[in-house]
Amino acid sequence: MVRDLPRLHEIASVLIRYGWGDVVRVLGLAKMLERAGKLLHWRVSDELTKLDLPVRIRMAMTDLGPTFVKLGQILATRVDVFPPSWIAEFEQLHSNVPPVPFEALRPALEAKYGLPLEAVFDAIETIPFAAASIAQVHRARLKDGSPVVLKLRRPDIVPKVDADLRILTHLARLIESEMPESRRYRPVQIVGQLRHSLMNEMDLAKEARNLVVFARDFKDDDTVVIPRVYWDYCGEMVNVQQELQGIPATDLSAAAAAGMDMKLLAARGADAVLKMILLHGHYHADPHPGNVIFLEGSRVGILDFGMVGRLTETRRGQITDFLGALIKKDEQALLNVLTLWAGDAEIDEDKLAFDLTDLIFSYDDLPLREIRIGPLLSDVTAVLRENNLAVPPDLTLLFKALITLEGFGHQLDPNFHMVDHLEPFVLEVMEARYSPGALYLRARRGLREIGEMVTGLPRDLARLLRQARRGHIRIDLDLKRLDHFGQQVNHAANRLTMGVLTASLVVGSSIIMTVQGGPELFGLPLFGLLGFLIAFFNSIGILWSIWRSGRE
Repeated sequence: MVRDLPRLHEIASVLIRYGWGDVVRVLGLAKMLERAGKLLHWRVSDELTKLDLPVRIRMAMTDLGPTFVKLGQILATRVDVFPPSWIAEFEQLHSNVPPVPFEALRPALEAKYGLPLEAVFDAIETIPFAAASIAQVHRARLKDGSPVVLKLRRPDIVPKVDADLRILTHLARLIESEMPESRRYRPVQIVGQLRHSLMNEMDLAKEARNLVVFARDFKDDDTVVIPRVYWDYCGEMVNVQQELQGIPATDLSAAAAAGMDMKLLAARGADAVLKMILLHGHYHADPHPGNVIFLEGSRVGILDFGMVGRLTETRRGQITDFLGALIKKDEQALLNVLTLWAGDAEIDEDKLAFDLTDLIFSYDDLPLREIRIGPLLSDVTAVLRENNLAVPPDLTLLFKALITLEGFGHQLDPNFHMVDHLEPFVLEVMEARYSPGALYLRARRGLREIGEMVTGLPRDLARLLRQARRGHIRIDLDLKRLDHFGQQVNHAANRLTMGVLTASLVVGSSIIMTVQGGPELFGLPLFGLLGFLIAFFNSIGILWSIWRSGRE
């Protein structure tokens, strides 16, 4: 972490300023920075200490820049971990920042194209119409007259994000090692999710590939429009795509004035996202109004595919079972799925079953179409939180997308019912799962796996016996705190050794003081005085070490 010391100092200073000095000490950041000669100022503003803890965390993340803003946005999806007051603060984190002057972006663009921009584009608007911490967006026109948008990555953003990710990865491992109670929240996995999200968003060519995939998925659906990608102009730091010309979904009054069918728009938007999740296995992870545009004929245009979620076939089946259990109000099926998601975590199944039964009972009198998915998912995650369980990180993004989608649908149509759109897709997936063709494929796959296991068994047993005969059988134990315990033992042994040496110096110097002859200082034997002096400083060092270990 030596190369990241300046950024580490900045992070520690911000944490301290907002009253997180104890975290800086626990994680060992203060000790590391002090050894590097970096002084930390431990003052905390009285005004800041009066603010609620979630507010101070949100302010600190804003000060720390794009990586931590994105981390906060990911944490906003963890309704299974954080209470509503924290989620509300995380949701306020936005990465809107002042744009970079276009002239600062021009050299990199011209280096990519090998030509002046005037030779590539017929016109470019140098004032962006949207700017975020990673990229900003400009309208432009190609030489053939096609209206496009240029999404341009900010210069020098990659080294800063890389440094932040290295530091966060190190801190997440420290937190898991030093705070066992944090392991159920999987901080290392959360940082991994953050890394994946940021790397995807910074690689604008990857967003272009996402656009191609989703356009292929909806090629036969003329109610959903995905922008076309102009690959000849795209790269890692620039994305050029078709400009969809319509009415932004943020301007509902303009859409209504244009005669758009708001109920139809809500239905088509919901069906598009649910089709992505349950049928395609990859979905737009941030379907808020700013990423949607209404087109002529009440068609829905979807923008900004930098943040995309993906589901394996197994996970998609679990999601289908989970949503089906919610729709049918089946607490046993819900318990089965949640137990599966809990993994190796210790579960009080009786308490979890009781809490789920109580939850389902609270919705028992409601007609199915009146159940809102958002509050229901929030209630389920509250039950998980009370039972010290956490939803797998890849699913929190999905839950957030469903909640955002339902809220958007209600903005368009006050009578919008998510369940009306969700139920047909769940039934379609379940029917497909138990179709003769699907059953045959699963049976064939199962038989192949059993065959591979049986045929490989003699080889595995032979290898095990050979290792046992040679005495090479190895058992790996994962003792996360053993290294820390060894360091503590090492420090204690060092202090004990220094204590014995100090005591020996005192005894030896006392004997020398009684012996006549030899060099003197102030009328006292010189070597005796030196021994006492060294013993004095050793004692101070031992006391200081003991005091610091107590504070740590």
